[in-house]
Amino acid sequence: MEIKFAGRMDSFQPGIFNVLDDRKNDRLAQGRPVYNLSIGTPDFLPEPHIVEALAQAASDPKNYRYSLGETPELVKAVRNWYDWRYGVPLEADELMAIYGSQEGLTHIGWTLCNPGDIVLVPDPGYPIFELGPYLCGGKCVHYPLLAENGYLPDLEHFDEDLAEKARFMVVSYPANPLGVTAPDEFYPRLIAFAKTHNILIIHDNAYSDIIFDGRAGKSFLAFEGSKEVGVEFNSLSKTYNLTGARISFVVGSKEVIGAFKCLRSQIDYGIFLPVQAAAVAALNGPQDSVARNREEYQARRDALCGGLRSIGWDVPDSEGSMFVWAPVPEGFDNSVDFCFELLERTGLLCTPGSAFGPLGEGHVRFALVRPVPMMDEIVSAVKASGILGGCL
Repeated sequence: MEIKFAGRMDSFQPGIFNVLDDRKNDRLAQGRPVYNLSIGTPDFLPEPHIVEALAQAASDPKNYRYSLGETPELVKAVRNWYDWRYGVPLEADELMAIYGSQEGLTHIGWTLCNPGDIVLVPDPGYPIFELGPYLCGGKCVHYPLLAENGYLPDLEHFDEDLAEKARFMVVSYPANPLGVTAPDEFYPRLIAFAKTHNILIIHDNAYSDIIFDGRAGKSFLAFEGSKEVGVEFNSLSKTYNLTGARISFVVGSKEVIGAFKCLRSQIDYGIFLPVQAAAVAALNGPQDSVARNREEYQARRDALCGGLRSIGWDVPDSEGSMFVWAPVPEGFDNSVDFCFELLERTGLLCTPGSAFGPLGEGHVRFALVRPVPMMDEIVSAVKASGILGGCL
């Protein structure tokens, strides 16, 4: 029997993370060390009170039914947390739970996008931003994030015709992979831009609690007029180290939330009740670990970035997120070749910038997922390898 697959599957080839993982496994099979800074998976453990809440709820057989939506306890917890954390009041119909931001960012395109509609996505940017629009026939157009503009979209010089045609625009700060934050004055300009051109804003806010040097992580919704023009995704994965639990939220425009709930009701029956109980415990419980983990991420950033600068690699400090965005050293033609050579000569595994869009070429991304002593080892390994001279 000949099985024929949809034409869209031709666009799905093994991703760079799969290729890197294969190289990593080959090296480990040879008994050679690997320092894996390629994927942003927190190495911290969730707090005991969160684990206990999930375990206790999971021991109750009644919690294995369909949830069919958010529990009242979860709705209250999200509303209270957004008010406390960002000063943003939310109504019950301005929020919904999803199975992680990746799932939500993919499916929200089905709610908003018709075939042929233009969607604006950042370059460099997280690849999932393009997947949802692609699956529903939308046309993704990259808007550039350039160092000379602080890695912000240049709204003042944006192509007027393109802006008028766009259905929605994905924005994300603190930015993955760039590790930059947006100043407060950016958001009113973004909201005005959205109103002028009738563009819905999708703001991915996964890293507002991993932000450095005394900066304050903000919400897009904290700025006047934001609920009229957009929604925000916020995740418990990185803030509370709950990546495997797969629970995030979409908050903002009640019209968008209502339509999105209607769509998801056709394909889903709600978040597993014990996971909702864990989310309530995280949002309502002590927040000490959030600050403690943030301090540790900053210490890791300092060790990695400062250490690499000390040996001649001019790597700027990340302002926020779990990531560091580093220029490829002189002597290498592209980021993929450099990543493979870096792994071969030092054991350090990172992600080529080209995986995040055409403008990512010339850079690599490091994830801050190893403790300070290991970051020091990494710097020593890079120095000893001689790779910063660019000789192969």
